[in-house]
Amino acid sequence: MTDTNTLRKGYVPSRFGQLHYVEAGSGEPVLLLHQTPRSWTEYLGVLPLVGAGHRAIAPDTLGYGASAKPQGLHSIERFADAAGELVEELGLDRFHLVGHHTGGVIAVELAARFQDRVASLLLSATPFVDQERRTAGGHGHIDHVDPAPDGSHLQELWDKRRGFYRAGEEAALNRYVVDALTVLDRAEEGHLAVRRYEMETRLPRITARTLAVCAPDDHYSRPSLKKFAASLGCGTRVLSDGHVAAPEQIPEEFAEVVVEWVARG
Repeated sequence: MTDTNTLRKGYVPSRFGQLHYVEAGSGEPVLLLHQTPRSWTEYLGVLPLVGAGHRAIAPDTLGYGASAKPQGLHSIERFADAAGELVEELGLDRFHLVGHHTGGVIAVELAARFQDRVASLLLSATPFVDQERRTAGGHGHIDHVDPAPDGSHLQELWDKRRGFYRAGEEAALNRYVVDALTVLDRAEEGHLAVRRYEMETRLPRITARTLAVCAPDDHYSRPSLKKFAASLGCGTRVLSDGHVAAPEQIPEEFAEVVVEWVARG
């Protein structure tokens, strides 16, 4: 069970409005970026474990969770603009960077911008976005539902992600539904932003040592491991268990991988 007493919540200002984050521990900063339409709670079990030896920080991506929700088109570049302002407001001169799914794509953009200030980069289940992926059309409406007067859209949200979670993981699935409900009219936009991103032009700017990992059952993202290895010359690793929700399903292993990778620098 997570010791919530170890977690500290805060806000920083930005040009978009306030950005929310949760942190644990002290020392070398480790910034953990979540997938969409999630929030910092994706790292609920990971934060205290990484925070045992580092300053583990999990912000809410702009437009999600308790962070500001500006009008206008979401993009990976705008998500990174906001995350970059959070980095500066928190005074992170040098930091380790972890991103899961959409958070991994944002991490790519941040690493390309901050370069040597990023001590290490860990891409978890991060889609490799090239021309082939941009024209493929994705997997349909992953998180979109239309509100129904009888509330049946709540069941629809649950059912859309049920297959990513196993029996006994309903608490994590509940957190997903809560996060999706807070951005119900824009829940799909993070995925669309990923599909528009021109990642291949940014990868050559990354200077941080990089590791790409993925859960074994996350069939959406596992094929990207080879592409990151080829493009960045980075190592790859398949985790022992888990699906799209790996940080929640195997928080101990996920945190251990993060801490081990951070320690190599």
